[in-house]
Amino acid sequence: MSVTIKTAAELAKMRVAGQLTRQVLDMITPHVAPGITTGELDQICHRYIVDDLGAIPAPLNYRGFPKSICTSVNHVVCHGIPGKRILKSGDIINIDITVIKDGYHGDASRMFAIGDVSIRAQRLINITRECLETAIRLVRPGTRLGDIGAAIQQHAEGNGFSVVREYCGHGIGRVFHEDPQVLHYGTFGSGLELSPGMTFTVEPMINAGKKETRLLPDDWTVVTRDHSLSAQWEHTIGVTEDGHEILTN
Repeated sequence: MSVTIKTAAELAKMRVAGQLTRQVLDMITPHVAPGITTGELDQICHRYIVDDLGAIPAPLNYRGFPKSICTSVNHVVCHGIPGKRILKSGDIINIDITVIKDGYHGDASRMFAIGDVSIRAQRLINITRECLETAIRLVRPGTRLGDIGAAIQQHAEGNGFSVVREYCGHGIGRVFHEDPQVLHYGTFGSGLELSPGMTFTVEPMINAGKKETRLLPDDWTVVTRDHSLSAQWEHTIGVTEDGHEILTN
């Protein structure tokens, strides 16, 4: 495993990219409402990233991905491709944004509840966010990656939900996806020990039903095998000398 340790100058650039990523999520929030299509959300974000922020939407053409953001609705776990899907009251959606600024990436995602959602859907959203927050609180030098995964798994399963196994967080910097892999399940005390200068995403994908997933024929969209709801929250994190910094906060 080859983990890149970022310099202070590199962290400063990642901080800028992270803040721009958060700005995109803040900008799109009022548009996420019944009647809009996921394709329209993509177009709004693309224009804002390119024209207003002078940045690059990292997903566009990444390994053939056709759009600038990911929109994962209801039982879509991740990598949903924006298109003609019209959002309606009762839907939940994850919007995943990654921008490149001055060669460095910022990556974050956020859940949105459309209109009146079910109690179970709202609880899934809340518990998934708590999983992310619980994991981030552990990030400091000396913590092991297994501690992060175990904490997420413990909180999710303790609340009656399941953790997706096939997809995980990742190192990030000049490269969109680099080492280490950050699993969202695991064993306390296991895995790579964190050290200052590491940067990675934490992005738990939590299902209301069983953990198994299925990849659709488009080779991108991942759905729950049992068609249950799925939720995800994500931040880019930097390990500091005495703790952590949420670069996309």
